[in-house]
Amino acid sequence: MKFLAPILAIVAALPIAHASPRQVMILRDGWKFHRGPAPDAQRVDFDDSGWQDVSVPHDWAITGPFDKEVDKQTVRISQNQERKATEKTGRTGALPHIGEGWYRTRFRLPELGEDQRVLIQFEGAMSRPVVHVNGKAVGRWNYGYAYFHFDITEAIRSGNDNLLAVHLTNDGLSSRWYPGAGLYRKVQVIIKNRESFDHWGTFITTPRATPERATVKIQSRFTGEKLQLKTEILGPDGKQVAMADATQAEDQAFSQEISINNPQLWSPETPRLYQAVLRLVSGAEVRDEQTITFGIRTISYTGERGFELNGKPRKLKGVCLHHDLGPIGTAVNRAALRRQLVILKEMGCDAVRSAHNMPSIEQLELCDELGIMFLAESFDEWARPKIKNGYHRFFKTDAEKDVVNLVRATRNHPCIVMWSSGNEVPDQTSREGVALAKWLQDIFHREDPTRPVTVGMDQVESVMKSGFGAVTDVPGLNYRTHLYGEAHERFPQGILLGSETASTVSSRGVYHFPVRNGKMVQHDDLQCSSYDVECCSWSNLPEDDFVLQDDKPWVIGEFVWTGFDYLGEPTPYDDYWPSRSSYFGICDLAGLPKDRYYLYRSRWRTDDETLHVLPHWNWEGLEGEGTPVYVYTSHGSAELFLNGKSLGVRSKVKDKTPQHRYRLMWDDVPYQPGELRVVALDAGGKPVAEKSIRTAGVPRRIVLEADRSTLAADGEDLAFVTVSVVDGDGVPCPTASHRLNFEVTGSGTYRAACNGDASSLAVFHEATMKLFSGKLVVLVQSKKEPGAITLTVSGDGLKTGTIRLESRK
Repeated sequence: MKFLAPILAIVAALPIAHASPRQVMILRDGWKFHRGPAPDAQRVDFDDSGWQDVSVPHDWAITGPFDKEVDKQTVRISQNQERKATEKTGRTGALPHIGEGWYRTRFRLPELGEDQRVLIQFEGAMSRPVVHVNGKAVGRWNYGYAYFHFDITEAIRSGNDNLLAVHLTNDGLSSRWYPGAGLYRKVQVIIKNRESFDHWGTFITTPRATPERATVKIQSRFTGEKLQLKTEILGPDGKQVAMADATQAEDQAFSQEISINNPQLWSPETPRLYQAVLRLVSGAEVRDEQTITFGIRTISYTGERGFELNGKPRKLKGVCLHHDLGPIGTAVNRAALRRQLVILKEMGCDAVRSAHNMPSIEQLELCDELGIMFLAESFDEWARPKIKNGYHRFFKTDAEKDVVNLVRATRNHPCIVMWSSGNEVPDQTSREGVALAKWLQDIFHREDPTRPVTVGMDQVESVMKSGFGAVTDVPGLNYRTHLYGEAHERFPQGILLGSETASTVSSRGVYHFPVRNGKMVQHDDLQCSSYDVECCSWSNLPEDDFVLQDDKPWVIGEFVWTGFDYLGEPTPYDDYWPSRSSYFGICDLAGLPKDRYYLYRSRWRTDDETLHVLPHWNWEGLEGEGTPVYVYTSHGSAELFLNGKSLGVRSKVKDKTPQHRYRLMWDDVPYQPGELRVVALDAGGKPVAEKSIRTAGVPRRIVLEADRSTLAADGEDLAFVTVSVVDGDGVPCPTASHRLNFEVTGSGTYRAACNGDASSLAVFHEATMKLFSGKLVVLVQSKKEPGAITLTVSGDGLKTGTIRLESRK
């Protein structure tokens, strides 16, 4: 089995200009929103003056309040191996996403020619949108994560204002996590000639690519007669590297193969991007034009060599991500997505799985740019239900068109290296499920023959018997580490992917004693220990996966559950209020790394040093008691010192437990206030690095640190400011829990705050919040006017902190 991957792309229309044959309008501002029924709200003369002013993308539920009665579910979660139904109060985030909502906006179009067409494109609408233009229903869709578009030409008033009204309905019992609500991804109006490129009709691949030479294959479907295709290829520096013309089309499609000498190949280490400028020409007139960003690279999956990118074997070091962005909910924001991906990249992560839904275009664009490979998933349900009102209601009628739109809208992105047709679908245990797996895989192959398809399978024993696992291009195993060996022997593909791994749970900065490994452990504080020793009934600790990744060449990588905490699924506290968000993340809901971040970094960042020590060293009242100390490091051994006294050397040991292989552990350090210092040693026993943590005194002042100091003055850019508290000597106070207040002045506004506490009911949009484990994050949003922005953070008994940012056009 071998797949040679396409070159990737985002179809991006050129900026609007009078001479342009294609115009794109992003409908961001000027929307009116109403939550609840609104009879006749699709009518042009409907009075919406009392509705809320919003911009799109928009998540109507994220401002809360949290309420245990929202989508309260009394269910048995079979994926969690539960034997009886219990009440789940935070499973979908306890935010008010259920019900109806209406959006209305007006937009003006220029006078249209007789042969011009107008399309409207949605990249996701939660959910079941019904779209009206000038009072006329022009289309509807069911799947809230799907991309879709309609031709609205017949409903348009040329040269006049036009009304767009969208009605959305979110049912209860329709999700297993927080789905968000509303027009949470961008909406575009596209004006083009009748003679034009088909929507999502261009596919760019690179069937051959070496450092010396690459072949770029372009297939473009179009509408019209007696047309020619003129193509210009621009290199990563923006300079022309090739040109080609096509005059002969077959079945309304042009096909070109263009050679590129000395190409710069796309990879996580070198994410070089090219552009193809395509012009559809009739005589001397350009009838349509599009610019597609792509990357030159090949992918291959074989039993002999595993996964290869550009001819070199490598293992996927990936994480799963849900689609919410913490305190701003599901509304897509490029700055928030970029921050997530930069944090992951710094950890050594090189791949993301969109779990369990279709990704945003912005996320794919950023992965192209930053060099992060992508597993694009489609569904969490097929024909058999997991939840009463899930996607199974629409699967038979909608699955094919949803997959087609997913592939056609995103297949030009170089980051995508694999598709997923489903996650833990109950169908996996049946003959009918085997047929469905093949049917979906065939659709993916028809639309894109260059990438393989996987399915995340959790019923591993069943799929070995049913043949389900043998059908998929790449068998994906969710957990079940003890069955990897047998599955490898039984499946014919010769490779396995850890499509979902670990599900270790922890709360940033929280440590429970005594320290012991456990499953579904519950504590009175509704937190999970950051010693990274707790997981779920079906899952395992990170090192169990590390062993398979390191020792089994036929395991091609993993996707850890999850890169960031997300709203909903508060396992192991699904039935304990007020837990309302997950504990699985390597980073918390605010995007702050937990200790586990450094465990993964110590293994994944082979190009850089990692040295991290835990827990914090503020344990008043536990003087003299044994306190385990763990060190996560890329080095093989280290020596620990407490107040200058050596506590011995520890080395990673392969023939003990998996934890001894990847962690350095001092299990019984008598606590004394002061300095805990670890010195990393090289193979010869010489010191090469050190790290210290100190006992903090009384909290004295607030410290602010922004992820960036300059923002775009576009009304949507964000800065993430980490807020912490230190004592009089500048030592961080890891247990501080002060209530802080936030004020933003100048050319910015306060957007939200988050402290990462999964059991907090504080709403994100109010300008006050308590610290959790000594930290929180404030989000500052730019205005459209450039200038200085000042964030001031204050709290009782603390010296106020301020930070100055700047926004520019």
